[in-house]
Amino acid sequence: MARILIIAGSDSGGGAGIQADIKTVTMLGGHAMTAITALTAQNTLGVDGVMPVPPDFVMQQIECVSRDIGLDAVKIGMLGGAEIASRIFDWLMTLSPDVPVVFDPVMVSTSGARLIDDATLQMFDRLMSRATIVTPNVPELMALTNADIVSSYTLERAARQLSRQYRCAVLAKGGHLPGNKLSDLLIDRNGAAHRWEGDKIDTPHNHGTGCTLASGVATGIAQGMSMADATDRARLFVREALLHAPGLGQGHGPMGHGLVRF
Repeated sequence: MARILIIAGSDSGGGAGIQADIKTVTMLGGHAMTAITALTAQNTLGVDGVMPVPPDFVMQQIECVSRDIGLDAVKIGMLGGAEIASRIFDWLMTLSPDVPVVFDPVMVSTSGARLIDDATLQMFDRLMSRATIVTPNVPELMALTNADIVSSYTLERAARQLSRQYRCAVLAKGGHLPGNKLSDLLIDRNGAAHRWEGDKIDTPHNHGTGCTLASGVATGIAQGMSMADATDRARLFVREALLHAPGLGQGHGPMGHGLVRF
C-alpha cells in the first residue's frame, strides 16, 4: 500500500486541508499519514481563526511517522509559517531524490481568507526547488510568476516559466479562467504538455478541490502511475466528488469524497 505523508493544515469543517487529503488518499487505495502545520476554525462560510502548530512539534510528527512507517510520497499543502516551511525544506533535503514531493502552494482559502504571510511566501522558492510537481491555480500561478493570466495561452506560458525556473513539473489548474469550459494543463519536467478540457461543474460545494487534486496526484505517483495518468485519475476523482457533493453548509460546502465510485 502506497504511503503518503501529508503536511498541511487542519480544516475543522472537514472540507479541505488534512481532512480532504486523508479522504482522498484513502478512497484511492493509499495509506495517509499526517503532520498538521496549523489548526483552523472554519466552516463553509469562512475562516474564523488560524493557530499555527509549533515548528518543533510539526517536525516531531514528520520524523515520528517517517522513521517507523516510511513513505512513498510527500504532499505539502498549507504551511503554518516561514519557520515551519524552512524546517520542512531542510528535512526534504535529507530524503532520497527519488521520493516524489507534490507541493500545493496554498495561499488563499476558497472563501477568500489569506492563509500565509509574506515571509512564508518567500519560502515557496526553496520548496519548489525540491518539488517533483507544483499544483497552482490561476491566482497562485500569477503570484508565483508575476504573469497576467487571462487565457489558456497565458496559462501555458506561465506554467512553462515556473517549470523551467524550478525544474519541476507544473499542474496549472484553469478553473479561475473565464468561460464555461475548464482547461487544466500539466507541463512535465521535459517540457511536454498534457491537457484536459471539459465543462465546468456549477456548484457552490467546491471546498477542497485543490487539496483533493494534489493528494490524488501524490497517491497515483506513489502507486507507480505516470504523472499524466495520476493527474488524469485525480481529476476524475475531483469531478466525481463535486457531482456527489452532499450539499452541507450555507456557503462553499464540502465535496462528496466518500460517495465516489469509479
